[in-house]
Amino acid sequence: MEPQLSYPSIGVDVLGAGGEAEMPNCLSACVLLVVGLGVEVPAPVSLRPVPAAIEIDLPESTEQVLVFGKAADGREVDLTRQASYATTVPGIISTTPTGRITPLRDGATELIVMVGMQTARIPVQVRGVAAPPPIAFQRDIIPILTKAGCNSGGCHGKAEGQNGFKLSVFGYDAAADRQAIAFEGGGRRVFPPVPDQSLFLRKALAVVPHGGGKKFDAESRWHRRVRRWISEGMTLDDAAQVSMASIAVEPAHVTLTAFGSQQLRVTAVDSQGRFRCVTAEAEYQSNNDGIAGVDRDGLVAATDVPGEAAILVRYLGQVAVCRVTRPRAAGEFVRPPEHNFIDRLVWDKLQQLRVPPSPPADDATFLRRVYIDAIGTLPTVDEVRRFLADGTPDKRQTLIAALLNRPEYVDYWTQRWCDLLQVDKDIITPQGAVAMSRWVRRQLEQNVPYNEFTRAVLTAKGSTLSESPAAFFQVQRDAETSARAVSQLFLGVRIECAQCHHHPFERWDQKDYFALAGFFTGVERKPGPQGGIKIVAKAGADLKHPRTGEVVPTAGLGAAPAEFAGPGDRRQSLADWVTNPGNPLFSKTIANRLAAHYLGRGLVEPIDDLRATNPASNEPLLDALAAHVVASKFDLKAVTQTLLESRVYQLSSVVDEGNALDEQNYSHALWKPIAAEVLLDAMSQATLAPEEFNGWPAGYRAIQVWDNKLPSDFLQIFGRPTRQTVCACERGVEPSIAQALHLMNSTTTLRKIQERTGRARRLAESTLAPAEIVTELYLVTLSRPPTADEQKLMEQAFTASSDRRAATEDVLWTLLNTKEFVFNH
Repeated sequence: MEPQLSYPSIGVDVLGAGGEAEMPNCLSACVLLVVGLGVEVPAPVSLRPVPAAIEIDLPESTEQVLVFGKAADGREVDLTRQASYATTVPGIISTTPTGRITPLRDGATELIVMVGMQTARIPVQVRGVAAPPPIAFQRDIIPILTKAGCNSGGCHGKAEGQNGFKLSVFGYDAAADRQAIAFEGGGRRVFPPVPDQSLFLRKALAVVPHGGGKKFDAESRWHRRVRRWISEGMTLDDAAQVSMASIAVEPAHVTLTAFGSQQLRVTAVDSQGRFRCVTAEAEYQSNNDGIAGVDRDGLVAATDVPGEAAILVRYLGQVAVCRVTRPRAAGEFVRPPEHNFIDRLVWDKLQQLRVPPSPPADDATFLRRVYIDAIGTLPTVDEVRRFLADGTPDKRQTLIAALLNRPEYVDYWTQRWCDLLQVDKDIITPQGAVAMSRWVRRQLEQNVPYNEFTRAVLTAKGSTLSESPAAFFQVQRDAETSARAVSQLFLGVRIECAQCHHHPFERWDQKDYFALAGFFTGVERKPGPQGGIKIVAKAGADLKHPRTGEVVPTAGLGAAPAEFAGPGDRRQSLADWVTNPGNPLFSKTIANRLAAHYLGRGLVEPIDDLRATNPASNEPLLDALAAHVVASKFDLKAVTQTLLESRVYQLSSVVDEGNALDEQNYSHALWKPIAAEVLLDAMSQATLAPEEFNGWPAGYRAIQVWDNKLPSDFLQIFGRPTRQTVCACERGVEPSIAQALHLMNSTTTLRKIQERTGRARRLAESTLAPAEIVTELYLVTLSRPPTADEQKLMEQAFTASSDRRAATEDVLWTLLNTKEFVFNH
């Protein structure tokens, strides 16, 4: 519901006989009011009001005033809601305690802003109240429908509409919306002779039953605006008159203390360069409510969690962002040593937030972490013992280099890339899945540069049964699905929203969507001579805009129309643009994917949703990683080695009071759920009971299996992706009760622990003492020896029972069910 904005002006009652405000009395009242409310008001040495001057030309418009106060130490804080407001000429404007100004009549006045002993003045000019200009439907009505939620996908904006009334999503088609309101339904929704009897208004006021509830109050600004539009004949305004060029949010960046707040002001700039305050009609959304949230009026409120959040502001298809920084209130930052640029940029961010990093992880923790992350495999007992006994100073770098050249690295990353490329045997056939998996494996074995790998996918053709990426275009069945998949997978842009309307969180619209899809119009899918599908490329054609019918020139996102040398494969031009070193979307997307995998969280989350309104938690670091990708000539092994060698990657997961709340700035290692296939292999390795995959030879590991539909309750419960989309979100990473119960009670777990030739039986029948058995089990599961307390506790299993085998199995079962085994940390 729209808030009422008809508060009386505070200043009317404090004006002196000469038209000047009597400051001492007003200031006393202001101070008493604030003290009575218990609000701590800084003692500013000066005030800076925004804007410097106000002009209002519509009776239903408002202006949001911001009041910044500069303290003696130079800090500038938001005092908008602590200030008192007065006017020199009464009756021209009204002002709310939140700094929102509403026009009352034509004229000129001054708004006087007061905080403590400081004052500031803003000249105000009001016109258009007595003889208002006509309401512009797109400029004045569409924003109301959008903010009230009427044209959202959950209401009248969904595909079939709601109760016979359909609007375009987020108002992307103003002409169709005006037609639906004014003329569809037999014209029963509006009644211009008596606007108050219009069903459109009566439902919004909840005078008659309305499934969407009450949308605004009687005689509120929104009510008066819509009523006047109806009375004026419901005209469709001139598009040139109201087209929005951009919006700006003030402040664009703000630093807040714990539980601090900041009022935002949003200004729209139209195609003719005119400015207008649209704070009341703009929409607001935080990308991290855990750090800072925002209400429907644009008031940002920080929590006590340090970090950064981005406040998305949206109005008439335009977007802007306010960055919110929430540093810790106090704390000394001791800058750790740096191994490479990743450390420097992370330390810079942590220093800004006053968040201390954790100390480096010990050798055992690092060893297990890097094995699981890089090759999806646990270290063996011998590998653990050798590494822990190695005293050379560069043993971690040596280990990293060795891991990246092991066959398990190829196995693991072949599976991960086949997930993203949708190598689904049900769609491309088992033969096609085997062929494409082999192609991906060969690229990784040969360490083919990522730009060449991508080019091969984008321009693939031939039989889907050949060892090639041709099957990618069997999964993507037409030009539009190809464009959506390529955009998200290789450019980190989720453009599917722009298929039907302007992207709600980005600048992309339907033209951008169909411009990108134009690259794939020449791709044909024909039956292959030996079975499968043959991907053929021929001359394509530009697509038409589905709403306007105009031809949309083929182009990359945000790029100039593509120039094609001839009637050949248009995808060659696409590949040139996508893989160009100057294309920041390409290098940033893969840099972000690698950072997310190894550091536990992407610099941008979700990792394939890069946009201006979802900025990185550390923009300099993302830029530097992307530049490193290009400088490394797209050698992903080299980039991976840089990440793994950084001190940031090697930090401990143990937190202290200073960084316990930080989850986005890499002040400590994050606990990461282990992928389903990796966890199943780890259990098999720890128990010496290999998993038997139906139809597969003995000895194959889960990370080597190309069959994404292989029946396995374990893999399904622990989140194996179905390969139905290119989204990384398909892989389940959230722990569940089902997973815990499966580890504790399933036949899979018990069978592996009790395996006749398994580890528990072998250890129980060996000559090892109970203390040695416990140590062995810790090394094989957690890749570390037990602590003294753990050793003492686990040995009790042997003293409490005369059955060595049962005791050994109990200890192994306990370790397999620990958080330390199921998570990588």
